Amino acid sequence: MAGKVETYVGFCLRARKISLGAGTIDFLKKGVYLIMVCSTASDNAKKTALKFKNRFSCPMIECKTGLENVVHKQGCKIAAIRDENLARAICDNLDGDYVLCDGGNK
Repeated sequence: MAGKVETYVGFCLRARKISLGAGTIDFLKKGVYLIMVCSTASDNAKKTALKFKNRFSCPMIECKTGLENVVHKQGCKIAAIRDENLARAICDNLDGDYVLCDGGNK
């Protein structure tokens, strides 16, 4: 059974309010409310995710179970949630599979 976070990410996918991959996120100028990074991402990918977190002044969470399983895209290590309410709902319903990384403004 999927947890609440997976359900909210599913809503983001259906509403097309999620950007997958660093290349896609890099083109965004504003409107990012949450960065998700996979725990298996390389150090460089995690640094890139931190750069996005700082650029958009948003929270960042680390997915311990494999982000690619949550967003249903093979090899995906970074995702950006572009819906403020869904990002807040995800942050409010974190379970043991997700860790809120330091800093960021909601």
